[in-house]
Amino acid sequence: MTATKPALVPDGAVDTHAHVFTREMRFAPTRRYTPDYDATPDAYLELLDAHGLAAGVLVQPSFLGTDNSYLLDALGKAPQRLWGVAVIDPGTPRDELDRLARAGVCGIRLNLVGRPVPPLDEAVWQRLGRALAVRDLHLEVQARAEQWDALSPWLLRWPGKVVVDHLGLPLDTTLTHPGAQALVSLLTADHVWVKASAPYRSAHVAASAMLHHVLETAGPARTLWGSDWPWTQHEEGRTYLGTLAWLTEQLSATEIAEVLCASPWRLLSQRNPH
Repeated sequence: MTATKPALVPDGAVDTHAHVFTREMRFAPTRRYTPDYDATPDAYLELLDAHGLAAGVLVQPSFLGTDNSYLLDALGKAPQRLWGVAVIDPGTPRDELDRLARAGVCGIRLNLVGRPVPPLDEAVWQRLGRALAVRDLHLEVQARAEQWDALSPWLLRWPGKVVVDHLGLPLDTTLTHPGAQALVSLLTADHVWVKASAPYRSAHVAASAMLHHVLETAGPARTLWGSDWPWTQHEEGRTYLGTLAWLTEQLSATEIAEVLCASPWRLLSQRNPH
């Protein structure tokens, strides 16, 4: 694959959001989407190499449920370059969390699109929060609109790191939509990071507006970038270079270096994942 590294991409840059799967896998019985193509770890690593990215974070797709086996196998293919974000039940035993962490998992995903907000005040979630914090595993949350109203009070008190996925999926450019102010309140918390990713999953130009608000409020030190490869349900016309350009065209060189390199390594805590 021909190298196409943009000139402004710094050495050590990290893609913090991508997915791997094959069409032959066993999918979760309740799902919103079923892929009809393969997105393999080898293909993803080729993209990282071609674009000059040092490392990547593979996020368990919702249509695979809590079966993280393919994710863990993928991490084993490049243990010095790949981390994972797994999906688990809140009552998952602590020894399983230890196993996931040893395999290169750096966080746990909570995807609430099309689902009810869980009772984060209940004991099982509070215990999970403490267990994740002890293991330095962040909680990655994908939610939208009024869901942030229910989530924000508890995420502000979450004992460990929190990552807001896809800029919180904003619905407009003015931050007046339901849940917008609750989402904004999270940006002031030092333990909350935000992924600048998947602008096509938000309302038109709303993601760019939110990106600038995040940079002004949380700063580039708590802003991450993710390609969202392979752009499930939004594949048409997408390129890996295009997802990078969406970010780099809006940021200064200093901000690019912080968002692509310094911030993700700070979240991940160490340079060698396993």
